[in-house]
Amino acid sequence: MERIPILRMGKVLLVTIQVDMHDQLAVTLQDDLTSKIVETGARGVLIDISSLEVVDSFIGRILGNIATMSRVLDAQTVVVGMQPAVAITLVELGMSLPGIRTALNVEKGMALLQASMEADEAELEVPDASLED
Repeated sequence: MERIPILRMGKVLLVTIQVDMHDQLAVTLQDDLTSKIVETGARGVLIDISSLEVVDSFIGRILGNIATMSRVLDAQTVVVGMQPAVAITLVELGMSLPGIRTALNVEKGMALLQASMEADEAELEVPDASLED
């Protein structure tokens, strides 16, 4: 069975889609990625779709599902490298991709994830003033 590799870089999982996505491959990626988030305790997911020239509504929905499932598993998702034709298609299909943040390239996507993870950690470190009394 064909699979898309998922690489771990610290607290982030990196997925680079280098092949044409078909429905079964997209579902397999969704399953593999959610399992890998749980297995590694990843806090971020970066999906590079720069090689994708065409998407349909199913692939768009799967990307949205991945972001939602990742969020439930305490990880944030950033999609990078979206081609203009893909963006146009997603908008024309009426897909807003809730929960997915985007960046132009991997470097900017990693910076976005890193800033978000640092903000989350800082939020957890702030003591509750009401407990000091």
